[in-house]
Amino acid sequence: IPESGHKYYLQFSTEDYRTGEDAGNCLATVLYPKKKSPPVVTIKCSRTKDKKEIQEENNRLYQRIRHQTKPITGKNIPDSYGNIEPALEPVWALAVAGSSSIMWEKSTETLGYFLAQVKTAKQWLRKDDFIEFDYTVLLHEMPTQEIISCHMRLTWLPGHPLKVKHFCASQSHGTDEGSGAESGSAAGASAEKGASF
Repeated sequence: IPESGHKYYLQFSTEDYRTGEDAGNCLATVLYPKKKSPPVVTIKCSRTKDKKEIQEENNRLYQRIRHQTKPITGKNIPDSYGNIEPALEPVWALAVAGSSSIMWEKSTETLGYFLAQVKTAKQWLRKDDFIEFDYTVLLHEMPTQEIISCHMRLTWLPGHPLKVKHFCASQSHGTDEGSGAESGSAAGASAEKGASF
């Protein structure tokens, strides 16, 4: 699109990252503006699970984390053999969701990211009902093959958007910009710049 950037029309299928089951099909448009800013995404998906089933899964995940008497901590998830301890699966699930908002913000037409590993995870016990974690995640940058370390603070309560604050450091580029506060979900994300942690 002259003066605006490149617009892409996509059709793709999705799957549950844990079970590999079909999670629905999506149609999307993605506009990469000429100026350096996150892509503008419009997406519509048909889901194979209804909202009630998704809410029940979210509540099971929430209850599993919320009813801990001591803060959950973990490191190297998955381990060097690709294994995740069953007790740390909820920690990994939240890291996948949270890091997706970082990857969305950092991606460009020529660079993409994948969550390679959670180096560290630490739960903060709160007096309210929200769940809060600090993570150090490693993102695999494609096609450069660079590994980027990001600190991520995530807060979540079922029925509310996931809130993510992050700061990333690149080994070859020095420190990189982070977000102030970002909230998002599988359906989309919006950035609120300016806060720090």
